[in-house]
Order: sequence, then C-alpha cells, then structure tokens
Amino acid sequence: MPALQPQLKNMTLEEYEALPEDSRVEIFDGIPYSMAGPADDHQTISTELVTTLNNYIKSKKGTCRVYHAPFDVKLSDIPLTIVQPDIMVICDRSKLDGKRCNGAPDFIVEIVSPGNPSDDYIRKAYYYKKYGVREYWIVDPRRKIVTVSLFEKDIVNVQYSFDSIIKVGIFEDLFLNFSDIASLLIT
Repeated sequence: MPALQPQLKNMTLEEYEALPEDSRVEIFDGIPYSMAGPADDHQTISTELVTTLNNYIKSKKGTCRVYHAPFDVKLSDIPLTIVQPDIMVICDRSKLDGKRCNGAPDFIVEIVSPGNPSDDYIRKAYYYKKYGVREYWIVDPRRKIVTVSLFEKDIVNVQYSFDSIIKVGIFEDLFLNFSDIASLLIT
C-alpha cells in the first residue's frame, strides 16, 4: 500500500474527515496510504464470513456487532491511526460513536489483496496487536491459507488450509468451514 504523497506533517482527524467520501485511505502514525479495490474472490469471502458471523451472533442473541469495509476504526488519536478492516466484530458498543469504532475491535479479518500482502501480514498485524485486537485472521485466497492470531493468548500465526474448520476464539462455539467458502471461489 503506497503512501499517498510525501507529508511534511502528520495528517489530522479533521484532514482525514475532509477527504472525498469515496477515498480508500488508511492512516498509520499520521501517514495516509491508499488502498486497492477488492477483487471478486475477496468479495465472495467477505460476504460469506460476514453472513456467517452475523447469523451466529443473531442466533445467540449476542450484543456484538459485525461490520465490513469501508468502516473506520480509529486505533489512536496521536499519532492518528485509522484503519478499515475488511471484517470486524465489535462487542463493546461504547466504542461506536455513529461514525466509527474508537478503539480496537474484538475480532478482525483481513483478506489479502495480491498487490500488498505484506500490509496484512506485517503492518496491520503489528498495529492490531499493539492496540488490543483480541483475535486477527488473515485470509489469503491466492495461497489458500488462513493465518490466525489470538493476541490476548499470545498465540500468533497459526496457519490453516482452506479445507479446514476453524474455531473463532472470541466465541464459545463458532466454527467456520473454509472448504464451503473455497468451493465458491473463482480461482
């Protein structure tokens, strides 16, 4: 994910909010980075996971909420760090202010884009752990691997193939069958 342009100073929240609404930008330590648009397999995986997570939470009459990109998550005010995870589950509704989530979601899923895999594996993993995300999944359609990190338990980078059934750590009894999702992919 390339930086938009050299900056003399860090971007402020006011400057970020003044960007055009269709801007696909994330801010890391005050520096804006443009984001690539999602591909077909990315959208298929996202739709399936959001649907499954939402149906599970509703069936349990849970208080957590599922969101998908574009939805801002402000991890830090100074320096400004705002991300737009592909999928997130937020269980502490006091973090929601009507515009964004202020603080770390409980669970984040990023679906790797071919143009910037290191962004999900390195940069975002670092920030998500640093700011208190409990569980982070990286879904890589090209490699057909799901990398799971349970940051609150210091378990990082456990890899599963797309023919696996994977337990969602923040929930007691939710398992996601990736072979069902993989069967829908074009590649």
